[in-house]
This record gives sequence, C-alpha cells and structure tokens, in this order.
Amino acid sequence: MQFEQPLIPAILVRRYKRFLADVTLADGTPLTVHCPNSGSMLGCAAPGSRVLLSRAANPRRKYACTWELVEVNGGWVGINTARTNHLVHEALAAGRIVEIGPVDEIRAEVKVSDRSRLDLLLRQGERLTYVEIKNCTLAEDGVAMFPDAVTSRGARHLEELAALRRDGFGAVIFFCVQRGDAEVFTPAARIDPRYAAILARVAALGVRVLAYRAEVRPEGVRVVAGLPVRL
Repeated sequence: MQFEQPLIPAILVRRYKRFLADVTLADGTPLTVHCPNSGSMLGCAAPGSRVLLSRAANPRRKYACTWELVEVNGGWVGINTARTNHLVHEALAAGRIVEIGPVDEIRAEVKVSDRSRLDLLLRQGERLTYVEIKNCTLAEDGVAMFPDAVTSRGARHLEELAALRRDGFGAVIFFCVQRGDAEVFTPAARIDPRYAAILARVAALGVRVLAYRAEVRPEGVRVVAGLPVRL
C-alpha cells in the first residue's frame, strides 16, 4: 500500500478524546487532526514524538488531516487501523501469507451473527476460511503484543472464530504488527488476561493464530514477514 500523496511531518502535542490529536506543523502552525485508532496507543502517543499525516481529499471534512505514522525508537509505527484490513487483503491477494497460500476469492466485512461481522472470508476451492484482523502497535524489547487495552469486543471475535471452526470452517486470527522492531508476538496478558486466556483456548480448538510484521515507511506500508507466536 502506497500513500496517495507525500505525508506531512509534524510534532505530536497530545492525543485526546480517543479520536483527536493536537500537533504542530513544521512551520509552527498548530493543528487538530483525526486519530484513527481506538486503542490506548500505549508507547505510541508520547508528546514530542515525530508524526506523519495524510491530507483528506474531501475539502469539507472537519479535520483535514489524519495521523498515519509515529516515530518510536527511531522507527516508524503505523497507527491508522482503518488501513489494516487493506494491508492484509493486499498480502493475501499477492500470496505473501504462506500459511494460507493462494486464494480464489476474498470477501470483506462478512456478517457472522446478529452482533458482529468478521473482517474477511476467503475461498480456496470449496474451503471457506474466516479471518479477523487486529492492528498491533505495542512492542517492548522486540516482543509485539495485543491488545493495548482491555477488549471485550476482541474476545467476542475469538469466540465467534471458535464457533465457526467447530462448524467445519477455517478460522484465523491475524495480528498485523505495523512496526519493524518486533521479532515475536504474544498476547498482552498483563493488560487483558482474559483475552490472552481465550486466545490460547481457541488456538487449542483449531483457530489459527498468525502474526505478520509490516514494513512501515513514509512512502507506504507493506506486510512482509511472519513472526513466531508464543501463547
């Protein structure tokens, strides 16, 4: 995925109200921007951090710019969760997810219950596989972790994947790690022990747990390599 236009450099002043952030542009202009991430962004929202913004094509949008990347420990991290499904869709279509392999069809936003949808449905011949995708920005000492805040919705998605697996479908929980300094993935048990326990349980029931690292650059983001998963 390439960004449509060159990103705009700025310095983060603060992130607040979940979906807003104040930044200072290179010329000193203060600006409020959209923050497309509902998580805590633990480790990725320190005031004074270098950030990169995209500008919306719609001139009538209330907040003209969107926060895309933040620099953490000298590397870029992709915080825009609205782009994550596209990144994984692109990698699947290109055959870069080796554990899954070539796919014949990819459908997005598939309803699985009255309460929710899952991100993708893959068809490989007669086999159908449901995929739920999570954006991962938290990492410490080379270990990527999810979630960065307690997530009852994420736990529900795991239970839905397990139910689909029991019904004979393929089921995958896919963690897209949008930073280059991660070498392994593990659930963030200290943040959400219930999620970590459910993840281990559904994995034992046959839900496949995949984690892939993305190469994050100011020009674009690309899913590039699988990470070992430790449950």
